[in-house]
Amino acid sequence: MNTWIDFKELRSKLDFEQVLRHYGVEVKRKGNQHHGYCPLPNHNGKKNSPSFSANLERGIFQCFGCGAKGNVLEFAAMMEKADPKDGTALHKVAVELQQRFCPELGGKPSAEKAAPPKKAEPKEERPVMVNQPLDFELKGLDAEHPYLSGRGFTSETIRHFGLGFCSRGMLKDRVAIPLHDNEGKLVGYAGRVIDDALISEDNPRYRFPGKRERDGTLYEFRKTLFLYNGFRIKTPIDDLIVIEGFASVWWLHQNGLPSVVGTMGSDCSERQAELIVSLVKPNGRVWIAPDGDKAGERYAQTLMSLISPHRFVRWVKLDENKQPTDLSAEQLKIRFII
Repeated sequence: MNTWIDFKELRSKLDFEQVLRHYGVEVKRKGNQHHGYCPLPNHNGKKNSPSFSANLERGIFQCFGCGAKGNVLEFAAMMEKADPKDGTALHKVAVELQQRFCPELGGKPSAEKAAPPKKAEPKEERPVMVNQPLDFELKGLDAEHPYLSGRGFTSETIRHFGLGFCSRGMLKDRVAIPLHDNEGKLVGYAGRVIDDALISEDNPRYRFPGKRERDGTLYEFRKTLFLYNGFRIKTPIDDLIVIEGFASVWWLHQNGLPSVVGTMGSDCSERQAELIVSLVKPNGRVWIAPDGDKAGERYAQTLMSLISPHRFVRWVKLDENKQPTDLSAEQLKIRFII
C-alpha cells in the first residue's frame, strides 16, 4: 500500500541539517548557511573547492561546481542516485525521509527501515551577535612573505589591504586578510593557504571566522552580508567591477582599477546584490568578471539575474581556467573600458 505524501508539508517539516548529517555531510554552519565540498555522487566539478551551498532555513541547495540545485527532497533523491524528476523515485525517497524524520505526518516505517527517532537539537536561546567589530588587530604579520611578492603584489598593495603571513593562532601558516564591513569596521580575518597542494576538506583554501561564545553571547561571522573592499566606495560611482576572490581585488587595484569589490566566493547573496546596486549610479554599469570555469559561469548568471533589473550589467568573460589575476595591465585595460 502506497503512503500518501504531502510534499510541500514534508519539505517544511524536514530539518535540512539533519538530512545532510544523515548522508554523512559534516555541516559547517554559518548562520543559516552551510558551505562545503559537494557530497553528490554525480558531482563532476572541482573536488577540492567548497562549491556546495545549502540554505538550512529555506531547505534549498546549489552546487556551483556541478550545477546541481533544488530543495531538500531533491537533494536526498540525488544522494540516493535517483532522478528527482522521476515522480515515482522521488515519492520513494520522500516516504523514507518522512518515516525517518517526520513520522507524525503519517505512514509507519517497516521493521527493517525503522530507526530510533533523533533527539531534536535544542533551539539556541543565547543572544547572537553577527559581524560584531573586533576589539583587537593581529600583530606581527609578515608583509614581506614570498607568497605575496611571488604572486606579483607590490609592497604598496600589500600595505593598502593590510595583508601579511600569520605564524600563529587559527590562521597559522596562512596569509591573513582583514575583513571590513560596509562601514569600514574590522569584523574578522580570512586566512589563505600558501600552498594549494595542501588544500583538502579539512584544510580549505580560505578559512573564515567561526562561531564563538563569550560571556553567554554567541558571535557569528557572515560574509554574505557585506562586500570585500566595498567600504572604500563612499558614494555611488559610474562603474563597479565585481569579482569572486580576494586576490583579484588586489590585482585589479594594483593595475589601476580600484573600483572593485569581491563577494568572497563563487556565490552572491541577495544582500550582496543589494549592496552592489547601491554602490552604482542609476545610469552606471556593473562589470562582472568571474573566473573562467563552470562555477564562474553560474556565478555570473546569478549576479545578472539579481542586478540587471536595476543596473546595466556587462559580463567580462575570461578564457577557460583563467582568473583576473592572470591578466596583464594591458589586457585588463582592453577588457574594462572604463
